Amino acid sequence: MANTHFSRRTTVAVVAAVVLGMCCGCVERRYTIRTDPPGVQVIVNGENLGPSPASHNYYYYGDREVTLVMGGYETKTIIQPMDAPWWDNYLTEFFSENLVPYVIRDDREFTYKMEPARTPTQEEVQGRAEALRSEANVLPPPRRGGILGWLGF
Repeated sequence: MANTHFSRRTTVAVVAAVVLGMCCGCVERRYTIRTDPPGVQVIVNGENLGPSPASHNYYYYGDREVTLVMGGYETKTIIQPMDAPWWDNYLTEFFSENLVPYVIRDDREFTYKMEPARTPTQEEVQGRAEALRSEANVLPPPRRGGILGWLGF
């Protein structure tokens, strides 16, 4: 009789553990980048996501470097901040990731407008060339080598 009572307790404990394990939630994070016009190549932190609209899952918050490239338009590089929501901080992250009995979704959407490429005027090109030429004429400071250079003499 005692053995039957023990096996019933074990069965109930295993079933309760399985049910609790299935009820545990998680956090799904995803961002979508849209552009006007659509079809722009989206590169985030050096990873090519393809043409816009482009979506990607992520695991951490923080700044992302978004580069948008399309023929006939100015290439645009943006530092996009992604701040953590109130429920995802050092004190509550364990509970929101593991113990909340449903899935929390953090979907973010960013929209960028592309500017048409413009052809620089002859004066702008000439001014840039003169600036580069004057930079090239300036000699760099001499490099000190050997043990005396290492000591700062």
